[in-house]
Amino acid sequence: MSSLLDHLEAITNAPRVEELWALHIDEMARRGFTRVLYGYTRYLSSQSFGDPQDWVMLTNHAPEYMARFLEDDLFRQAPMTRWALENSGACSWSWLQEMNATQGLTAAELKVMEFNRKMGVTAGYTLSFKSVSERTKGAMALTAAPGVSQAEVDAIWAREGADLMVMNNVFHLKLLTLPWSGNRSLTKRQIEVLQWVGDGKTTQDIAVILGLTAATVEKHLRLAREALDVETTAQAVLKAAFYNQMFVLEDVPQSSAI
Repeated sequence: MSSLLDHLEAITNAPRVEELWALHIDEMARRGFTRVLYGYTRYLSSQSFGDPQDWVMLTNHAPEYMARFLEDDLFRQAPMTRWALENSGACSWSWLQEMNATQGLTAAELKVMEFNRKMGVTAGYTLSFKSVSERTKGAMALTAAPGVSQAEVDAIWAREGADLMVMNNVFHLKLLTLPWSGNRSLTKRQIEVLQWVGDGKTTQDIAVILGLTAATVEKHLRLAREALDVETTAQAVLKAAFYNQMFVLEDVPQSSAI
């Protein structure tokens, strides 16, 4: 139990996504899962996962695996993706064989399974986190080392499944509190002007506060809207808040601009 508590204390105190992720994949490897894939979207719909630039995606899978998995859209066709969208909790990959035997998998799903087999992604568990709204979804794929059977993975889960579920849930919840820019990077100045807008200040107010011209403030707001791919400043404030880039206490690791 002390090991679990020590790990939970470490990840709840991690100040950055990079440190949180390093702690998590190290612990998952220690528990038998050497490859991990985490994904989260705030823009889920019946037709789409949203713009890939807005996804939070972390993995230690080999680049050649992820290139095919993402660029060929295999993740959309994966049967475990379907399970994650329809359920919450943990699912053994033995479910794939059961589904194929009883209901049958689609040709696209079988193609994904064959690709995974060739890449040694054959035994593991998928975790689907409870969503706070219909538009959000987070999931984790825990993959055992090549050569490990699903029966061996299920034995690990029988012993440690409760601890593993707690660790992954806490990781997921902690990640949602940390600043994340992904491919929507903002400069410090852009974040600063958005924060003042969020405080109800006008462009002229912000110019006086920061010692800038109103035209310069407008430039930073325009660049922030472009970086976040939104049409209005209000939308930019909301999107920056979604990614915890507003009112952070420490410097975010991004470039600055005057």
